[in-house]
Amino acid sequence: MPNWQSSSELVTDSVIFIKLLHALMGLYAWEVIISLDFDWAVLTGKKKFRWPLAFYFAGRYLLLFAMIGILIGVDTPVEVDCQALYVFNQLAGDAAVGLASINLSLRTIAIWSQNKWIISILVLIILGHWSLILQGVLLTATWVPGVGCAITESNTTILAATFIYSMCFDFVVLCLTAYKLAWTPRRTGSSGLHTKLVRMIFADGLAYFIIAFLANLAATVFMILDLNAVMSVLFNVPAAIASTIVASWAVRRLYNFDIKVPDVYRSDQQPAMGFQSSRPSQACRPAREPTAVRVEVDTFSQAHPLSDLEAYGTRKPSSDFLSFNDDEEQKRPRVF
Repeated sequence: MPNWQSSSELVTDSVIFIKLLHALMGLYAWEVIISLDFDWAVLTGKKKFRWPLAFYFAGRYLLLFAMIGILIGVDTPVEVDCQALYVFNQLAGDAAVGLASINLSLRTIAIWSQNKWIISILVLIILGHWSLILQGVLLTATWVPGVGCAITESNTTILAATFIYSMCFDFVVLCLTAYKLAWTPRRTGSSGLHTKLVRMIFADGLAYFIIAFLANLAATVFMILDLNAVMSVLFNVPAAIASTIVASWAVRRLYNFDIKVPDVYRSDQQPAMGFQSSRPSQACRPAREPTAVRVEVDTFSQAHPLSDLEAYGTRKPSSDFLSFNDDEEQKRPRVF
């Protein structure tokens, strides 16, 4: 069992930490580059900017700047103000974790059709989360000649509380999403998770929770163990990067989701399952004159609480977006 507080162990851990940071920077830079076309399309107006994307952009680029700041601290040969630099890195990295959870929360609010109780619950949880994120200076860093900036002390109690809170927050959001998308339809006698959009939202939320939970769990365990100043924060950066990458991926998938609606059929073909013709049978021509006709169809989508997902840019051929209000949906036709 090594002496975690010895100078030699601190040097070894610092070297491991620096190499890990460079590897993570490469991973995150690769993720930013391959998705830069989406960001550019939104910024240039090719894709419509919608307000939830503000949290998407803030989380992505705050973490990018934090990673650049960390590498400056460990790579620069010129003495810098390590304390100020690491305070920025800490706040930007923790903010990226908080923004990742907000991105998932906004999806849940949309799924619940902006239910006031759900909004109130999630807003209170978000405020509690950010009260921990903005606690202030939780670590001390100094300049070491020949080494660069080195972390000499960290407040593991607040940091651990922040990551535990993040895991609980993500679990609450996942439960609310699963209840509305899967349990509620089954309880009412309808089939849950039967559309591509609903399945995608549920699967993305589950993938986000699993990846973010495991990453945050590793960071929390090492902070609670408090082996030394370096090991206590070793997995903080991986946790922030994992959460941000998966959250950004989920936002882009939902924004780019497209819905196709077939509306032209041949008279000698059977209509697709789930569609009923609204015109009488005399609309069809005699058998000796086969032709293609346009059949108007009335389709009623099943009650699903996704009415506000338009804020993410989900596209639909008609001017109205998906409306899943339980009362209105029974009264008027919708195309799903």
